[in-house]
Amino acid sequence: MSDTKTGGKIQKNEAEWRKELTPMQYAVLREKATERPFSGEYEHETKKGTYVCAGCGQPLFESDAKFDSGCGWPSFTRPADDGHVDEERDFSHGMIRTEVLCSKCDGHLGHVFPDGPGPTGLRYCINSAALKLKAK
Repeated sequence: MSDTKTGGKIQKNEAEWRKELTPMQYAVLREKATERPFSGEYEHETKKGTYVCAGCGQPLFESDAKFDSGCGWPSFTRPADDGHVDEERDFSHGMIRTEVLCSKCDGHLGHVFPDGPGPTGLRYCINSAALKLKAK
C-alpha cells in the first residue's frame, strides 16, 4: 500500500482507492454519491460498537450516539471525536447543506442537519457504505 500522509491525512490515487473499496464505497467516499434511502446496511443496526471510516478505519461514531431518525440513513447525534470529522459547505443539488467528511482520508460520509434530538440537536445523516461497524 502506498499511502501518502500529509499533515496526518491519507492520500491515495484513484486506482488504489478503487482496488481497496467496493464500487458503492468508492462512489460514496470518493465521488460524494449517496445511497438510496432505506437501502444501507447499518440503517437499522442496533449492535453496540464503533462505526469507523470504510476508507481508512478512523473511528467516527459510537453506537450510543445512533438513533432512528426515519430519514433512511444511519443517524447520529455526535461524532466519536470532533477532530475525526470535518465539515464543509455543500451547494450541490440547489441546496445549502453541511457536508461531513472523514478528517483522515477526506472521504465523503454524508451531511449534518440541525434537526436532531438532544443533547446536541444535530443529526449526522451518514451513508452506510462510508462506515464499518467494529462491534463490541
